[in-house]
Amino acid sequence: MSTAMSAGRKADADRRRQRVVKAISAAAQKGSRITVSGIARQAGVDRTFLYRHRDLLALVHTAELEPAAQDPASGASAVSRASLRSDLANAQSRNVRLAALIQQLERRLSQELGEQAWRESRLGAPTDIEELQRTITRLEQRNVELTEALQESQADLSAAREANRELTRAINQRGQQAGSGPPAGPQ
Repeated sequence: MSTAMSAGRKADADRRRQRVVKAISAAAQKGSRITVSGIARQAGVDRTFLYRHRDLLALVHTAELEPAAQDPASGASAVSRASLRSDLANAQSRNVRLAALIQQLERRLSQELGEQAWRESRLGAPTDIEELQRTITRLEQRNVELTEALQESQADLSAAREANRELTRAINQRGQQAGSGPPAGPQ
C-alpha cells in the first residue's frame, strides 16, 4: 500500500510540475509579467510547491530575467534587466545620500531649535565662546601678575621686618652700653 501511495504522490507531483512548466511557457509567450505567485496561480499549485522544487523555482527566476516579448508594432524598446539593476543601484545610492543629508539637516535643526528655545526662555543669552576664552586668558594673566606682586610685597615685608629687628637690637645695645653703670635704685 505504501508503494501505491508513493506512486500516486509521484504522479501528482509530475502533473503539477508539467502544469508549472506550461504556465511559464504561456506567460513567456504572452509577454506577461512572470512572478512566483503568478505562475503558481496559473498552474493551480501552492507557492510552497515551487520553493520545494528548486529546479522549477530556477525556471521561474530565469523566465523573470528574460525580457518580455513585445509587439513590434508598438515601437517601444525592451528594457533590459541590466538597465533596471543600474537604475536600482542609482536609486539606492541616492537614497543613502538623501538619508545622510536628512540626518545632517535634523542635527542643524535641533541645534537651531535649542538655541532659539534658550533665547526665548530668557534664562540668559548664549555667550560668545571666543569672548569667554579671551576673558579667561586676561584673568589668568592678571592672576599671575597679582601673584608676583604679592610675592614681591611679602619679600619686601620680610626684609622690612628683618631691618626693624636689627634696628631694635642696635638701639637696645646702645641703651645698654650707655647705661652700663649700676642700675639705679628706686628714689
